[in-house]
Amino acid sequence: MVSLVVNGKTRKVDAAPDTPLLWVLRDSLHLTGTKFGCGIALCGACTVHLDGQPVRSCSTPVSAAAGKKVTTVEAIGATPAGKAVQAAWIRHDVPQCGYCQSGQIMSASALLARNRAPTDADIDEAMSGNVCRCGTYNQIRAAIKDAAANAKRA
Repeated sequence: MVSLVVNGKTRKVDAAPDTPLLWVLRDSLHLTGTKFGCGIALCGACTVHLDGQPVRSCSTPVSAAAGKKVTTVEAIGATPAGKAVQAAWIRHDVPQCGYCQSGQIMSASALLARNRAPTDADIDEAMSGNVCRCGTYNQIRAAIKDAAANAKRA
Protein backbone atom coordinates (compact mmCIF):
# COMPACT_ATOMS: atom_id res chain seq x y z
CA MET A 1 0.00 0.00 0.00
CA VAL A 2 1.16 3.48 -0.87
CA SER A 3 -0.18 6.51 0.98
CA LEU A 4 -0.65 9.65 -1.12
CA VAL A 5 -2.05 13.11 -0.51
CA VAL A 6 -4.03 13.83 -3.67
CA ASN A 7 -5.93 17.08 -4.02
CA GLY A 8 -5.78 17.58 -0.25
CA LYS A 9 -7.06 14.12 0.71
CA THR A 10 -4.98 11.24 2.03
CA ARG A 11 -5.54 8.19 -0.11
CA LYS A 12 -4.14 4.67 0.22
CA VAL A 13 -3.64 2.72 -2.96
CA ASP A 14 -2.58 -0.83 -3.59
CA ALA A 15 0.07 -0.38 -6.26
CA ALA A 16 3.58 -1.55 -6.94
CA PRO A 17 6.12 1.19 -6.11
CA ASP A 18 7.20 1.45 -9.76
CA THR A 19 3.66 1.92 -11.10
CA PRO A 20 3.44 5.24 -12.94
CA LEU A 21 1.57 7.85 -10.92
CA LEU A 22 -0.63 8.47 -13.97
CA TRP A 23 -2.16 5.01 -13.78
CA VAL A 24 -2.72 5.24 -10.04
CA LEU A 25 -4.53 8.56 -10.51
CA ARG A 26 -6.62 7.35 -13.43
CA ASP A 27 -7.27 3.69 -12.64
CA SER A 28 -7.15 3.50 -8.84
CA LEU A 29 -8.41 6.95 -7.85
CA HIS A 30 -10.62 7.56 -10.93
CA LEU A 31 -9.19 11.05 -11.52
CA THR A 32 -9.35 10.97 -15.30
CA GLY A 33 -8.59 14.63 -16.02
CA THR A 34 -4.90 13.75 -16.25
CA LYS A 35 -4.38 12.29 -19.71
CA PHE A 36 -2.11 9.64 -21.20
CA GLY A 37 -0.38 10.98 -24.26
CA CYS A 38 2.98 9.50 -25.15
CA GLY A 39 4.01 7.47 -22.10
CA ILE A 40 7.61 8.76 -22.24
CA ALA A 41 7.24 12.24 -20.69
CA LEU A 42 7.53 14.14 -23.98
CA CYS A 43 4.03 15.52 -24.64
CA GLY A 44 2.97 16.93 -21.25
CA ALA A 45 -0.62 15.67 -21.33
CA CYS A 46 -0.03 13.84 -18.03
CA THR A 47 1.34 16.85 -16.11
CA VAL A 48 0.40 17.09 -12.43
CA HIS A 49 1.96 18.99 -9.54
CA LEU A 50 4.11 17.29 -6.94
CA ASP A 51 4.61 19.71 -4.05
CA GLY A 52 3.72 22.51 -6.48
CA GLN A 53 6.20 21.51 -9.18
CA PRO A 54 4.97 20.24 -12.55
CA VAL A 55 5.95 16.63 -13.25
CA ARG A 56 5.07 14.12 -15.93
CA SER A 57 2.99 11.51 -14.15
CA CYS A 58 3.49 8.90 -16.88
CA SER A 59 7.17 8.59 -15.92
CA THR A 60 6.94 9.35 -12.20
CA PRO A 61 6.70 6.20 -10.09
CA VAL A 62 4.00 6.31 -7.45
CA SER A 63 6.69 5.73 -4.81
CA ALA A 64 8.17 9.16 -5.69
CA ALA A 65 4.85 10.78 -4.79
CA ALA A 66 4.56 9.18 -1.34
CA GLY A 67 4.72 11.85 1.32
CA LYS A 68 4.28 14.68 -1.20
CA LYS A 69 1.24 16.70 -2.19
CA VAL A 70 -0.16 15.69 -5.56
CA THR A 71 -2.44 18.18 -7.30
CA THR A 72 -4.35 17.26 -10.44
CA VAL A 73 -6.38 19.34 -12.85
CA GLU A 74 -9.51 18.41 -10.89
CA ALA A 75 -8.29 20.59 -7.97
CA ILE A 76 -6.06 23.22 -9.60
CA GLY A 77 -8.94 25.71 -9.70
CA ALA A 78 -8.77 25.91 -5.90
CA THR A 79 -5.40 27.67 -6.17
CA PRO A 80 -5.17 31.37 -7.11
CA ALA A 81 -2.96 30.68 -10.13
CA GLY A 82 -5.08 27.74 -11.26
CA LYS A 83 -8.29 29.70 -10.95
CA ALA A 84 -6.83 32.56 -12.99
CA VAL A 85 -5.52 30.18 -15.66
CA GLN A 86 -8.79 28.30 -16.00
CA ALA A 87 -10.77 31.54 -16.34
CA ALA A 88 -8.32 32.86 -18.95
CA TRP A 89 -8.51 29.57 -20.86
CA ILE A 90 -12.26 30.09 -21.17
CA ARG A 91 -11.98 33.78 -22.11
CA HIS A 92 -9.46 32.98 -24.85
CA ASP A 93 -11.31 29.89 -26.06
CA VAL A 94 -8.07 27.91 -25.89
CA PRO A 95 -9.18 24.28 -26.25
CA GLN A 96 -9.97 22.80 -29.60
CA CYS A 97 -9.86 19.04 -29.16
CA GLY A 98 -8.99 19.62 -25.49
CA TYR A 99 -6.90 16.50 -24.98
CA CYS A 100 -3.69 18.29 -23.97
CA GLN A 101 -5.39 21.02 -22.00
CA SER A 102 -5.15 19.52 -18.52
CA GLY A 103 -1.37 19.30 -18.91
CA GLN A 104 -1.20 22.79 -20.42
CA ILE A 105 -3.23 24.22 -17.54
CA MET A 106 -1.08 22.45 -14.95
CA SER A 107 2.16 23.77 -16.48
CA ALA A 108 0.76 27.30 -16.84
CA SER A 109 -0.52 27.28 -13.24
CA ALA A 110 2.88 26.20 -11.91
CA LEU A 111 4.51 29.02 -13.90
CA LEU A 112 2.16 31.68 -12.52
CA ALA A 113 2.44 30.33 -8.97
CA ARG A 114 6.17 31.06 -9.03
CA ASN A 115 6.26 34.01 -11.47
CA ARG A 116 3.37 36.47 -11.49
CA ALA A 117 4.80 38.46 -14.41
CA PRO A 118 6.26 35.98 -16.90
CA THR A 119 8.01 37.18 -20.04
CA ASP A 120 7.54 35.47 -23.37
CA ALA A 121 10.80 33.61 -22.71
CA ASP A 122 9.51 32.48 -19.29
CA ILE A 123 6.30 31.22 -20.90
CA ASP A 124 8.23 29.42 -23.65
CA GLU A 125 10.47 27.72 -21.10
CA ALA A 126 7.64 26.70 -18.77
CA MET A 127 5.43 25.42 -21.58
CA SER A 128 8.13 23.63 -23.58
CA GLY A 129 7.35 19.96 -23.59
CA ASN A 130 3.60 20.56 -23.61
CA VAL A 131 2.47 19.60 -27.09
CA CYS A 132 -0.79 20.81 -28.61
CA ARG A 133 -1.55 18.92 -31.80
CA CYS A 134 -4.26 21.47 -32.65
CA GLY A 135 -1.69 24.27 -32.57
CA THR A 136 -3.41 26.59 -30.09
CA TYR A 137 -0.07 27.99 -28.91
CA ASN A 138 -1.04 31.61 -29.64
CA GLN A 139 -4.22 31.27 -27.57
CA ILE A 140 -2.26 29.52 -24.80
CA ARG A 141 0.29 32.35 -24.63
CA ALA A 142 -2.47 34.99 -24.66
CA ALA A 143 -4.35 33.15 -21.90
CA ILE A 144 -1.23 32.91 -19.73
CA LYS A 145 -0.58 36.64 -20.13
CA ASP A 146 -4.23 37.36 -19.34
CA ALA A 147 -4.14 35.09 -16.28
CA ALA A 148 -0.97 36.81 -15.05
CA ALA A 149 -2.57 40.25 -15.42
CA ASN A 150 -5.75 39.16 -13.66
CA ALA A 151 -3.89 37.31 -10.90
CA LYS A 152 -1.98 40.52 -10.11
CA ARG A 153 -5.27 42.35 -9.58
CA ALA A 154 -6.72 39.63 -7.36
